Amino acid sequence: MKSHDVHLDSKYTQWIAEVKDRYRRAQIKAAVKVNAEQLRFNWQLGRDLVIKKAEEKWGTGVVEQVSLDLKAEFPDVTGFSTTNLWYMKKWYLFYASAETDREAFDSLTGLQGNGQKLHHLGGERNYPERLHQSGGEIEFPLLLSYVPWRHHIEIITKCKSLDEALFYIRKTIENGYSRSALLNVIEADYYHTSGAAITNYSDRLPMPQAQLAQEIMKGNYDLGFITLPANYDEKALENALEQNITRFLLELGTGFAFVGRQKEIVVSGKTRKIDLLFYHIRLRCYVVVELKVTAFEPEFAGKLNFYVSAVDELIKAADDNPTIGLLICKDMDRTEVQWSFRNVSTPLGVATYSNVQIANMEAVLPTAEQIAERVRQVEEEFNLSREAAEKEQ
Repeated sequence: MKSHDVHLDSKYTQWIAEVKDRYRRAQIKAAVKVNAEQLRFNWQLGRDLVIKKAEEKWGTGVVEQVSLDLKAEFPDVTGFSTTNLWYMKKWYLFYASAETDREAFDSLTGLQGNGQKLHHLGGERNYPERLHQSGGEIEFPLLLSYVPWRHHIEIITKCKSLDEALFYIRKTIENGYSRSALLNVIEADYYHTSGAAITNYSDRLPMPQAQLAQEIMKGNYDLGFITLPANYDEKALENALEQNITRFLLELGTGFAFVGRQKEIVVSGKTRKIDLLFYHIRLRCYVVVELKVTAFEPEFAGKLNFYVSAVDELIKAADDNPTIGLLICKDMDRTEVQWSFRNVSTPLGVATYSNVQIANMEAVLPTAEQIAERVRQVEEEFNLSREAAEKEQ
């Protein structure tokens, strides 16, 4: 083997890192292109089954026959099952049956004309094609090509409207949801709950941070993954959320990173503790979360305002965006919350929580037989100890 006289320096390291990054981007682009072509094929086959009225023309078993013919011709290709072909037809019909114009489709997908772009997969992607009728057929919308096929099946199966489907498509593109993550947000009904918190973000934050902050805050958080006793307090709720922090982060939504619980801050020599502190990656700011196991009271806003101000002064870095606050309580009156936000200078929001599982105390407490057995064990241990002491004497 021929030896090489190589002298590596920082410039080489930087260059080879750029080469590796370019190759990764090329791989991603290739994968996206393959996915787009496969989805276009699925769309066109579903369209053919509809437009050609295949079942009326060739009989009710024609889809099964198409499946057999395609499998025979392409034995090594997956995706030609009868079930999958039915999904292709359903996928096309889902969008073909929706009466929508270009303006409605653009607003739902976040497009503002041909030049609007979404950031995804490490780069910018244009979405110039739109749903529109052409001779009774609907052309394949390029937007759909950025979502995997199995995601599309879940979306058209579980969504009840075009608006809802496009919402989850956009979220999948923006956040890179896996199929399991997509199922989680659909199950949590993120379409109806996201952006529903009562906030003053639009008045206290610059755009587009205000819009994004409002969008990610739910009006209600489903805490059905924790179990607490009937008379639980805030400390017990905090403990349960910390022990189930992974599930709580999923419920909060994409982008939240857990910083700590009971985060200490010292103001004028006095130690204060924040219930939960997070950092949001996309907002690039700290998020102070306060928990209350009772209904909202106006004084809660003042305390949250204090903590947000303290984080801005003591923790926030110069390149961080302004800290935002979120109070999660058992219940609230909308008017009380809105009035409490008047003249408050920091960005605050209030939401509720629900579905905490209450422990069955009968299942937790020991039975009479278990208590009697424990008493017997204690008496036996006491007698043995006494006998041992008498022998030593």
